[in-house]
Amino acid sequence: MINVTQSYLPPLSEYVQYLEKIWDNCWLTNNGPLVIELEENLSNFLGVEHLLFLNNGTIALQIAIKALQLKGEVITTPFSYVATTTAILWENCKPVFVDIDPDTYCIDASKIEAAITSDTSAILATHVYGLPCDVEAIEVIAKKYNLKVIYDGAHAFGVEYKNQSLLNYGDISTLSFHATKLFHTVEGGAVVTNNEEIAKQMSLYRSFGHIRDDYYTIGVNGKNSEFHAAMGLCNLPKVPELIQKRKIICDYYDEQLVVNTHLERPKIPQKTIYNYSYYPILFGSEEELVSIMKELLRNNINPRRYFYPSLNTLSYLSKQVACPVSESIAPRILCLPLYPDLEMKDAERICQIIKEFHSIYEL
Repeated sequence: MINVTQSYLPPLSEYVQYLEKIWDNCWLTNNGPLVIELEENLSNFLGVEHLLFLNNGTIALQIAIKALQLKGEVITTPFSYVATTTAILWENCKPVFVDIDPDTYCIDASKIEAAITSDTSAILATHVYGLPCDVEAIEVIAKKYNLKVIYDGAHAFGVEYKNQSLLNYGDISTLSFHATKLFHTVEGGAVVTNNEEIAKQMSLYRSFGHIRDDYYTIGVNGKNSEFHAAMGLCNLPKVPELIQKRKIICDYYDEQLVVNTHLERPKIPQKTIYNYSYYPILFGSEEELVSIMKELLRNNINPRRYFYPSLNTLSYLSKQVACPVSESIAPRILCLPLYPDLEMKDAERICQIIKEFHSIYEL
């Protein structure tokens, strides 16, 4: 089966070298030396000031919301993984959905101001597929209304915008290092901030709110282990090579599916150094998507409807609002298989199936 992604695994011998260090130290978790080393290496690689390694990307969102003391309404996007909305609800805040930009599929900054009320405390936006939100416009709005800004950067590892890490925008950015991500630690995540006080607060929150016998605040167990840090230390040096391999496949998909068939995909904003983390393609109808997906699955090719459904339509929301652009795109978007070891002959077969079925719907 050719899945939508395949986790990169480093040479086993490299990982074993770190395992030997763990065995020598007998230090398995609780912010051990490999965790500290990984945090330093990640900060340097990404060009960010404060980065805390956590056990997943969802706890990163929850800790970010808690650290900024958000209450009431949080303006957010309907086009993201469900954890973005769930984290807001879990922290007893109310998600207020604003529709998305039809070019990037990120939150439409021009519609945010109309959604602000006296109960609004923050904006939580997602850099969808690693594509930058309109960070300048969002910053202007946030300053005007004294709002906090969190960016869900689960897809944005290594992305640069205007000559700096995309993670440097906003009050806090969050990351996911899940096994399916461009850079992974099997399970993991991180919070990023340029504010030292916020970083200290989040550090306490991830470790039950105390340092040894001194208790300062509430907290959770957001720590990650030496074993996960070891995987990250193995994988991090490979990231530039992995991105380049992904780019080759994306360029081929572009040539075959966008240039030759005129299917659509989101646009990469100017002045962006992209990471090629996903390859989403937009079909003309949900019927076409379902038909092509079934044929791909019949050929042992497993793409993913990512993101579906539009989050503003979730049944357990207390109130549902219309987001026409997101509701139009979500049923028609499909992420194709993309990973460094995907063979070109398989990419060719994927494109051939899509082109054959798409030609039927073009008639």
